Amino acid sequence: MNKLKNILFLALVGFALASCVTARKVNYMQKPDKYIPSYADTLSFEDYVLRIGDRLYVYVYSLNEEVMRMYNAGGTNASQMRQQMGLGGGQNSSYDLYTYLVDEEGNIDFPTIGKVRVQGLTTREVKHELEKQLGTLITEMPGYSSVSVEVNVVNRSFSIVGAQSGRYPITKEKMTIFEALALAGDLGEFNSRKEIKLVREINGVTTIKTFDARSEDIVNSEYYYIEPNDIIYIRQIPGYSFGINHVTTVIGVTAATISFGVFIYTIVQTGINHVNKHYGKGK
Repeated sequence: MNKLKNILFLALVGFALASCVTARKVNYMQKPDKYIPSYADTLSFEDYVLRIGDRLYVYVYSLNEEVMRMYNAGGTNASQMRQQMGLGGGQNSSYDLYTYLVDEEGNIDFPTIGKVRVQGLTTREVKHELEKQLGTLITEMPGYSSVSVEVNVVNRSFSIVGAQSGRYPITKEKMTIFEALALAGDLGEFNSRKEIKLVREINGVTTIKTFDARSEDIVNSEYYYIEPNDIIYIRQIPGYSFGINHVTTVIGVTAATISFGVFIYTIVQTGINHVNKHYGKGK
């Protein structure tokens, strides 16, 4: 009886401890060692390059009111446009009214200019191109005034698959992997930080990169900043569909299981003794 108890106790303690979700498995910013990889200093942030399907918010500034009305939806000011589009706190998104779609040929159709090639350019480059072409056009208008153009991508987002699945907006120019995970509500205790997969399109080619978000070296690596349309895949820690994450829980579960096991053993043993007593060889 005692031997069975000891075996059952050791087996349950081993299972419970193996099921523990330790701080080492879920904490970020850990120093690299033989279990947590180090990453070379490859950090670089490059301006986003426009792709087919992007939508551009364009606002033209000028001291000439006629120019403002012509290019900005009847003279609507910039803050009103942002609010109506859902930028900066607005609830509705009037993309078609205030934005320009990058078509299948990589162009936007801008008033008085026509087709403007933007695919492969940054928003800064598009800004300079529009200012150049508009500057040429409006020099012939009465009350000529120079123009300045604001250009932003308005449909920037990333997706998370596996844990906290969903599509989330990129809310700032440089969003880090930690800010992205925080926006999604973090990963929870039973989701792996060890092998996060990042699906990203680079120069028209889809690539898959795997990294360990626990390493503090991540802040110096190519994985630190996310880009529009990134897909982040989070998998569950193998074997942790049932997990125990506190020592007190381990002790409680182990004690309860042993008590139940002893109870079942006692019932079975009593039955066996009863059978032997009444139907045994001596009978």
